[in-house]
Amino acid sequence: MPIELYTWSTPNGRKVSIMLEELGLDYRVHPVDITKGEQHAPEFLAISPNNRIPAIVDPHGPDGEPLALFESGAILIYLAEKTRSPLWPSEPRARYVMLEWLMFQMGGVGPMFGQTNHFRMFAPEEVPYGIERYTKEAHRLYGVMDRRLAEHPYLAGAEYGIADIATYPWVARYKWHGIELDEIPHVKRWFTTIGARPAVVAGMAVP
Repeated sequence: MPIELYTWSTPNGRKVSIMLEELGLDYRVHPVDITKGEQHAPEFLAISPNNRIPAIVDPHGPDGEPLALFESGAILIYLAEKTRSPLWPSEPRARYVMLEWLMFQMGGVGPMFGQTNHFRMFAPEEVPYGIERYTKEAHRLYGVMDRRLAEHPYLAGAEYGIADIATYPWVARYKWHGIELDEIPHVKRWFTTIGARPAVVAGMAVP
């Protein structure tokens, strides 16, 4: 039986579809149209109590019983551990470095880029303070990534992993953040390399 993926065409949703493609796992997509409020449906809330996508239901959880999971970072770690994937290193030091860059995405890139997207693209009225605050913070975070990637091929070091999978879909909206990739050449190299992966191309097209 396939993993059931509840998702929409957002960066957080695409993290999980990329991961499923990278792992070659069988999955079935259930689009949750957040523009129509479908994330508030009782049947979805039973899976994702915070009424946010993505969420999964694995019919074969760690104890053999179905397991529902929400929060994209938790899902990435679960899928990597389920498959014993090198995308989540087994060596403790490498694993903690991967974890810190995953948390950098979860606590910094995702929330700050999301606010940048809102104030620059979707706010019902122009709020100069919000635009300036979040655009500056987005550019600061791009700078953090560019300095890191000047020294390492991938965010957690020499190997591609879940930190890159989590961050890539957010960087894919760089134009929304008022930035050009030529300004951040090391991020540009990383972004181009990851974007050429067949699993990333497939995952970014879901749903």
